[in-house]
Amino acid sequence: VQLVESGGGLVQPGGSLRLSCVASGFIFRHYVMRWYRQAPGKERELVADITSDGRAINYADSVKGRFTISRDNAKDTVYLQMNSLKPDDTAVYYCKANIPAYLGGSSWGQGTQVTVSS
Repeated sequence: VQLVESGGGLVQPGGSLRLSCVASGFIFRHYVMRWYRQAPGKERELVADITSDGRAINYADSVKGRFTISRDNAKDTVYLQMNSLKPDDTAVYYCKANIPAYLGGSSWGQGTQVTVSS
């Protein structure tokens, strides 16, 4: 399992970024995909997840109405569109596949840094 996140950067409050996560080493279209984030000094938290067919989506309360998760199973890629960014969104963002442990589980990618600051 390999997950490669990209698209992070420095953005002003109110700005937007689109994160991408390209997956390989497993059958991407079979699994729920999740975006997590970890801010300095805080625990990693779940931001959003999307079912294998993209029909069911969940968001953390802190990002509802501002972030949109989507996936392209033909490209083995999951996205996170982030709008109306706030300083509290500053974190390293990671994607992860919800692969059960008995099937080998899923490792973490290197993450992509998002910094929201004026």
